[in-house]
Amino acid sequence: MSLFGASPARPGAFAPEFAASAPGIGPAANIETTSLAPLLTPRSVAIVGASGTPGKIGAIPVAMLREYGFPGAVFPVNPKAEEISGYRAVPDIAAIPEPVDLAIVAIPAAGVLHALEACAARGTRAAVVFSSGFAEIGADGLAAQAAMADLARRTGMRILGPNTLGIANIDAGLVASFCPFFRPRFPTGGAIGLVSQSGAFGGYVANLAQDRGLSFSCWITTGNEVDVDVADGIAYLAEDPRTRVILVYMEGARSGPRLIAALEQARAAGKPVIALKVGRTAIGAEAAASHTASLAGSDAVYDAVLAQYGAYRARSVAEWFELGYAYAVGRSPKNKTIGLITVSGGVGVMMADEAVSGGLDPAPLGPEAQDRIRAIVPFAGTRNPVDVTGQMIGDLGRFAEMVEVVLAEHDYGSIVCFNAGAGHTDESGLRIQKVWQQVRDRHPDVYIAISGAVTPAVRRAYEACGCLVFTEPDSAVRTAAIMARLSTSPDLRAPPPAMAQLPLPDTVLDERGALRLLGMAGLPVPEARAAADPEAAVQAAREIGFPVVVKILSPDILHKTDMGGVALDLHSEQAVRDAAARILAAGRAHAPDARIEGCLVAPMIDTRDGVETILGVQVDPIFGPIVMFGLGGILVELLQDVALRRAPFGPAEAIDMIRQIRGAALLDGVRGRPPADLEALAQALSDLSRFAAAHADRIESLDINPFLVRPRGAGAIALDAVLTLRAGDPS
Repeated sequence: MSLFGASPARPGAFAPEFAASAPGIGPAANIETTSLAPLLTPRSVAIVGASGTPGKIGAIPVAMLREYGFPGAVFPVNPKAEEISGYRAVPDIAAIPEPVDLAIVAIPAAGVLHALEACAARGTRAAVVFSSGFAEIGADGLAAQAAMADLARRTGMRILGPNTLGIANIDAGLVASFCPFFRPRFPTGGAIGLVSQSGAFGGYVANLAQDRGLSFSCWITTGNEVDVDVADGIAYLAEDPRTRVILVYMEGARSGPRLIAALEQARAAGKPVIALKVGRTAIGAEAAASHTASLAGSDAVYDAVLAQYGAYRARSVAEWFELGYAYAVGRSPKNKTIGLITVSGGVGVMMADEAVSGGLDPAPLGPEAQDRIRAIVPFAGTRNPVDVTGQMIGDLGRFAEMVEVVLAEHDYGSIVCFNAGAGHTDESGLRIQKVWQQVRDRHPDVYIAISGAVTPAVRRAYEACGCLVFTEPDSAVRTAAIMARLSTSPDLRAPPPAMAQLPLPDTVLDERGALRLLGMAGLPVPEARAAADPEAAVQAAREIGFPVVVKILSPDILHKTDMGGVALDLHSEQAVRDAAARILAAGRAHAPDARIEGCLVAPMIDTRDGVETILGVQVDPIFGPIVMFGLGGILVELLQDVALRRAPFGPAEAIDMIRQIRGAALLDGVRGRPPADLEALAQALSDLSRFAAAHADRIESLDINPFLVRPRGAGAIALDAVLTLRAGDPS
């Protein structure tokens, strides 16, 4: 039984690359980004397929370079034109008078490879390929795309696309795109970096940014990712000093280790990564598979890996974009306390509910602070939320005084104020904004968000001083909660020591072999002995000591209980003899073709003296070895309540993994039961992750169920295990 999910391959997908970088041992070294400079900060640009006809794909980037004031040389390539958008045209690539950094290719697919070869021969260092008709259309397109990938490897030319909407670096005057939403012109100084595998979605986000008056540091759509992929984009933005937040839209990753390396670079640089990963359901994964040419992978694994390496996976476009906006304009909360100010008591309750459910602490004001607020406004709500009532907006002096009382009471990491419609005109809105500007000046490290109806001018004034503006108050609080969680989460990445490879057999392992191997890896396992017949089982029981359990021993019979292959709590030699004979007969009757090696005799361990859990390993085709943890027995299948982590990891991260499941409270002790030995469980999970990392090329799957966690101080033990191995390298 596996709870990891399938990893459907997309049409035209590249081969999984986790094995190429020591699977599970850790992410690859930092992704090199200097080779992307000709792509994102070129000194000169050629447009292959340039057109002077407005609206044509080949016309838009030429016009955009002119409109955005690109400072370098521009060479439209068109044999029928002398001049396009004020630039002198050349008839073909060979006629370009000098090597160019970047070529924009906007011609039908049939001519793309020839054009790229010609560009490479002229010393072109990067290319953006708009053209579609490659891996996304099937075998012929896949072959052409493979040839394009080979060209990139041979020449060192970085290729973005094909099937991409292009890129933009606003500060550099570069818009190498035919996206219509770059008009009107974006302002310079944007702090949002975008990497999107979908060009259409990238265009949609550009439109959202236009509507909100936001701009980008870089805007990158990767298309089919023949060379430059989403990991390249994240790594580049991680090193870009203008970028404050990285928004990622992704359908899948070509290489798990490269994606992880990029996320590590972003975390090391202090750049939050907000990911919108689509394909949660089977239907969603199939839709993603038909869209571009990468691998969808198991959604649960993506969920775990993104969180493990510091990215936040947004649950909606609105949440994703609001977080990008908040990081670009505002401040990250320094802690999880929040002060709530409102002109409506009911909305204050709603904000408090949202804060608590998001993990924030709306710490109440103390008696003295509440008395001070009542002295200012006798009818105010004073606890937290602080209800200043609608009348206070007419007396901004007293309103400012109340805000300062709130901020002086606690070291609040966030302040959210619901102003309703008090800023619906420029005049009234700017008067209130001046109060909050003074608050911002006095408290520069606090997340401040205002919710209510404001005019565009008022919004701009708020944002200019680092105060956020939200239409919905619950969105303002929810965004603060997510940011606080990300900014205060401990770094659990300390890698455990690598495990030496153990000798693995080429045969299928029975339970005894699986337990023995896990014991060699450091996991706690019971003393278990094989017995070929009932008399040998009796002898094994004498040596182990009564009571014992007897199980069928066969690599071909995995579900022993279902066929009567397990006998528990045997206290005498005759009971062992009878049970062994019965089990062997049942095994032969149930599976006449199975290899039955006898019985396994082990100490009888009362599972009531602890909590049954399950530990598992699956090797994901994208990310390599993934460790699973959940409650054991039938609960894991019934509740589907599991946590996943990419191997390897240390005990501290294992504790975080344990706390992630909904049933974690059972391990803390309920209804008089003692708390479980979480330290022993965490160490076992870490050791299992080290084993998985060291043997990822051989493990197909591993289930330890049940793994009994005893009361604190008593340890834990694996009671059953099923380990399936791949054949070893015949060399």
